[in-house]
Amino acid sequence: MKREEQLRAEIVEVGRRLWARGYVASNDGNISVRLDEHRLLATPKSVSKGFMTPDMMVMTDLSGRKLAGDRDASSELLLHLAVYDLRPDVQAVVHAHPPLATGFAVAGIALDRAVLAEVVTTLGSIPIADYGTPSTAELPDAVRKYIKVHDGLLLANHGALTVGGDLLGAYYKMETIEHFAHISLVARLLGRERLLSRDEVTRLQGLRGRYGIASPAEICIDEGGTAGVEGEAVCQVVQAPHAPGQRLVAESFAPGDGPAAGSGVAEGEIRLTYRQLAALIEEAVKDLR
Repeated sequence: MKREEQLRAEIVEVGRRLWARGYVASNDGNISVRLDEHRLLATPKSVSKGFMTPDMMVMTDLSGRKLAGDRDASSELLLHLAVYDLRPDVQAVVHAHPPLATGFAVAGIALDRAVLAEVVTTLGSIPIADYGTPSTAELPDAVRKYIKVHDGLLLANHGALTVGGDLLGAYYKMETIEHFAHISLVARLLGRERLLSRDEVTRLQGLRGRYGIASPAEICIDEGGTAGVEGEAVCQVVQAPHAPGQRLVAESFAPGDGPAAGSGVAEGEIRLTYRQLAALIEEAVKDLR
């Protein structure tokens, strides 16, 4: 199979997986991949990602000019082009709206706490890019702050973005983000998270080299040194408590910790009835089996 044919088929498969897992609804989401140094293949606009065929893909150059295809490329192509411009190592980009991760993005809660060793080792953390109107230059401008040092981002009030060395690699990172969001939500609903300590995060970062895990930047725990040129991130900020001699540190989500002004609700607090909480936990446990 020729490279172009294979990549067209892979885009179809990734789109089908996104749709089957509920990461996209209707015509949401978009996927692209480098065909060579000068050309991309991208999903078309106004098509469900679960029902694409290889012939639907659009070929463009790196400025977004259409070179081949009966349809027009996704309206979010500007976002993809910005990623390829800033990250020459990236071969594929996936944008979707996985519900739980997008919920964190809507709530303004980054997935940057040291909770899961696998996430710390592979993605480091998943920050939130500022809100930008979809299909405009605002969105790629917002992503520029983080994309040089992160392979996965939340997009404020929008969704999530992942990149990789190939299509499946970018897609699997989307799975990881949604899985992380799911586990984080369950832990918070149960009232607490046990975080990995700073020393343990340092150990996990050391495993990247040992196991050949490629990462665009190192993990950092001190937020004070994360602003580079024009405020761009220079490392992957992970929230991990300083606890010498410990690997796990319990942190509870209790009412009264930093109340939001005039709301009567503690900052970061989610209020549910017992019945709502029980139903959410039951559903989460079923999905994790």
